Amino acid sequence: MTDFLDLPDLACETAGGAAIACNDEFFAEKENLLRDHPAVWKDHAYTDRGKWMDGWETRRRRPPDAVGHASPGGDHDWCIVRLGMPGAIRGVVVDTAFFRGNYPASCALSAAEIDDALDLRALDAATWTEILPNSPLAGDTRNAFSIPALPGTAGDRRYTHVRLDIFPDGGVARLRVHGEVMPRWSRLAALGGPIDLAALEHGAVVESCSDMFFGSRNNLIKPGPSRSMADGWETRRRRGPGNDWAIVRLAAAGTIERLEIDTSHFKGNAPGRCTVEGAHVPGASRGARGGSDQLDGWRPLLASPLQPHTRHVFDGELRRIGPVTHLRLSVFPDGGVARLRAHGELAGDPVTGRTGPLPGLARLNALPPDAARAALRRCCGSTRWADAMAAARPFDGVPALLRIAERTWWALDEAAHREAFAAHPAIGARGDHARAPAGDAAWSAGEQGAAQAAGDPVLAELADANRAYLERHGFLFIVCATGRSAEAMLADLRARTPRALADELRTAAEEQLQITRLRLHKLLGELA
Repeated sequence: MTDFLDLPDLACETAGGAAIACNDEFFAEKENLLRDHPAVWKDHAYTDRGKWMDGWETRRRRPPDAVGHASPGGDHDWCIVRLGMPGAIRGVVVDTAFFRGNYPASCALSAAEIDDALDLRALDAATWTEILPNSPLAGDTRNAFSIPALPGTAGDRRYTHVRLDIFPDGGVARLRVHGEVMPRWSRLAALGGPIDLAALEHGAVVESCSDMFFGSRNNLIKPGPSRSMADGWETRRRRGPGNDWAIVRLAAAGTIERLEIDTSHFKGNAPGRCTVEGAHVPGASRGARGGSDQLDGWRPLLASPLQPHTRHVFDGELRRIGPVTHLRLSVFPDGGVARLRAHGELAGDPVTGRTGPLPGLARLNALPPDAARAALRRCCGSTRWADAMAAARPFDGVPALLRIAERTWWALDEAAHREAFAAHPAIGARGDHARAPAGDAAWSAGEQGAAQAAGDPVLAELADANRAYLERHGFLFIVCATGRSAEAMLADLRARTPRALADELRTAAEEQLQITRLRLHKLLGELA
């Protein structure tokens, strides 16, 4: 089954994908695996290492005692790819184009979810799940493999990285990883403000279109600006009545605040005008393919002429039609559009579809005053901050909660800040000294987990440095410890100790605010 080929390529370089590590790339670089264009062949093109190939190619493996043919470790070669768009993987294509006598005999694919901005650092500790067992490959062929759901799962497991293993060695021209985008909605929603609900990287899909003779409908919502006329949606020249259209299923239901219709590079073939309509059909998904007549309830959002080679931005011109789940872009009579962006406010929880405040936030809003103050003081040890936050309820959403928390914190004086600092245990403390005077002991222990794993010599150095800092500044050294090693925090502690008191008060307040934001998310999770 190759139905997955219609899904976006999560790994393509134009979507942000990158080949970040491999054990060998002697003949051809790993970066070629993710090129957007098909592999090409160049007759008589050679480098100082051999025939130029448009792909990733490793050297021939030889026994360990061979002279001048040292093979990298292991019994096979591998390459790790960071997906440009994390998501559920439905199928892969291992393309061996032009590799005829030098392709691998077989391949396998594993995947992992790595939630670390420094993923190279996290590779050794990653948990890899085999999603494609060792499977034979044919040379000069687009080898397509469907990826079934793992036993015991719903088939929607999110991955951020894949590892391609080839046996034993050889060349692969391209790797395509097709699937459904799964963004981190908790992070996107927490930022507040409009979100591009029509963005491919957020999970939007161009469900159908009337025609895409010259350019794929999927280009409409790709990340980044279009690179050329070939990187947009373009229909053939219409010779009869009617017009062309495309239907976009938004990443989540929302109210559209701003539309961008970009005709960049379309200079002699842009549409003369367009309309955009919205529909709120929460249950409609891929079953709505085929045409605009399969969805009901379209409401006009915009009608406007279009100019060639222009990035059109519409905001005040938009009609207020409420939350929508789908957009229909109609162009008259035909032509090309490079990109469509639809920035809007979320209408509810993108994961569950529930409207109104998230469960954790709703419970925080409903707590009795004393219980609310106690819960909030777990996040920040300042009594005045907790009192002000409890009084500021109800919060409209997580962005509002975080925004008010930050504004309240910076409105407090030094005494309130020092009270919050005193609620933490010292970094690296053990036993009775590791107990949080206020705040939350369990959260403190989890945040300092990496520091607690350090050896006794490092912890002893931390204790000495903490004492020196306290004697100089009169308050504990405050740092957001989540995910940081004891050695890194010790270096920060030593660097910050000689600073002026005013600078350290500000730095400690900034670190406390970062801790508070993380703990507010933890609190909402516990209350949900």
